[in-house]
Amino acid sequence: MSKFDYSYDDEIPEAKPPARLELWDMLSILVLLITVCIGVYFVLIFMFPGSALNPLDPNAPDPNAPPTATITPIQLLPTWTPTLLSGTETPTLLPTLTLEPSPTLFSLVPPTATFTVTPTPKRPFSATVTYIDSTIIHPDLACNWQGVGGTVVDSKNADMGGMVIRIVGVYNGKSKSEPTVSGVAPAYGKSGYEFFLGTVPIASKGQLYIQILDQAGLPLSDNIYIDTYNDCSKNLVLVRFKKNP
Repeated sequence: MSKFDYSYDDEIPEAKPPARLELWDMLSILVLLITVCIGVYFVLIFMFPGSALNPLDPNAPDPNAPPTATITPIQLLPTWTPTLLSGTETPTLLPTLTLEPSPTLFSLVPPTATFTVTPTPKRPFSATVTYIDSTIIHPDLACNWQGVGGTVVDSKNADMGGMVIRIVGVYNGKSKSEPTVSGVAPAYGKSGYEFFLGTVPIASKGQLYIQILDQAGLPLSDNIYIDTYNDCSKNLVLVRFKKNP
């Protein structure tokens, strides 16, 4: 027979028996199913922590957390209610304190001695204050002016020029200390003087005073306190100094 001659019946393979599940295959499938179920279970708990599937309460307090401070409201003391005494009760008097005897004062001055009070000498000049309309002196300014002016005379009403007059205090919220001399404002008289305060009359009470000084700056009169008014008929304070006899 030629080497190329062969029988087809010899090479037909035998039929294999059908595959069947072994025990280990079944256990592997079971483990895979259990793993998938556990995974789905944890996913559900992660997505819905408050569901009944979660065996742990998500709102349970943390045992390792610090204690929460408890605010205790402040309680007011109970209102004191006076208790009325019964008319039949007799109040108990407190014991009376015995005062210690006071020392007897004595004087080294004999009772016949009489003290003489020495009067304080008055200043050489006194003043009179009058509030008038400034148009008497400044008719062209109408009510757009406020100031202080006047004259200085001796005891016989003779004009005294060259006397130093000073105004001190606060006007319209600003400090003021300004000197002048008598005789520079002849509209008031030969010994006339004047202080300009402002262009709008304002009211003030005792915030300014005026006085006469000697050449050394010592006062020759008391502090003559003046008021100002926001009235056009009283926008000029007229202060006339006169030497005391």
